[in-house]
Amino acid sequence: MYERKILPNLNCGLDLIGEVLYGKWKMRLLWFINEGHQRPSELQRKIPDATRRVLNIQLKELEEHELVSKVIYPVVPPKVEYSLTDFGKTLIPVISTLGNWGDKNEDRLKSVIMKKYTSESPENSEV
Repeated sequence: MYERKILPNLNCGLDLIGEVLYGKWKMRLLWFINEGHQRPSELQRKIPDATRRVLNIQLKELEEHELVSKVIYPVVPPKVEYSLTDFGKTLIPVISTLGNWGDKNEDRLKSVIMKKYTSESPENSEV
């Protein structure tokens, strides 16, 4: 597994939040766990574009940052459930605010994001 060789820059709140939430699926994982989707298979169904491996890595990182807790039940086959810690629950209003901002600016954001992809396509490039 990848191991960071350079210490992260943790000089301000933005650096800290970036370090904790960096990862494509982390905010969605926190949101879905908050909604009650606690089993890895449920999370995989909610985020089908993510591989099981990537979800497991990001869940492990969220657990290391004390945002989620993992319970393994001693049954066959093993049953695993994730839940938000009290600390993790404090992030939900922040994620909600970001989501609302994205919803409010959906058309503009889609336009500026897609501009990159449409300007790079071969049919739009000059030869």
